[in-house]
Amino acid sequence: MARARTAGIPVHVIDHRDYPSREEFDHALMQQIDAYQPRLVTLAGFMRILSDAFIGHYHERLMNIHPSLLPAFPGLNTHARALAGGAKFHGASVHFVTHEVDGGPVIIQASVPVLPDDTPEILAERVLAEEHRIYPLAIEWFLNNRLSVDQGRVLLDGQRRPEQGLIEEDISLNKPETR
Repeated sequence: MARARTAGIPVHVIDHRDYPSREEFDHALMQQIDAYQPRLVTLAGFMRILSDAFIGHYHERLMNIHPSLLPAFPGLNTHARALAGGAKFHGASVHFVTHEVDGGPVIIQASVPVLPDDTPEILAERVLAEEHRIYPLAIEWFLNNRLSVDQGRVLLDGQRRPEQGLIEEDISLNKPETR
């Protein structure tokens, strides 16, 4: 918050504990956001399930970043789960938020190799670097009217992106080896 204030960016804190229900908190949050009339609402590290009303209100204008190559490893502890699952690649996904947690249409993904000596913390650092690269890019595409959604798939400049931004090799290599 101090960084935002130093940069002259208004900061508002809405404490969910001040509201008796998720819906009432989300309504207060929507009111505060709507006061700025945003074209896009972005989430990062917002670890709350949003209500159907909130998600519907910002339909195809609500974007999130997730530290995995969705649909693999939705939810929490993605880095440890990728390592435990024997993934050869891990990464980050920017997606539109829908009613399914981490299940919305993927805008862009970036992959990193999973290395033999990786720990969840080391892998997280490499993934975070990719998050910082792709999230601003996805936001730029949106603000330049380059994104659309057709039948649950994101289009960039009217064209389908290959398998949510990955090449087929990356997808097949992310499956654990069988012997």
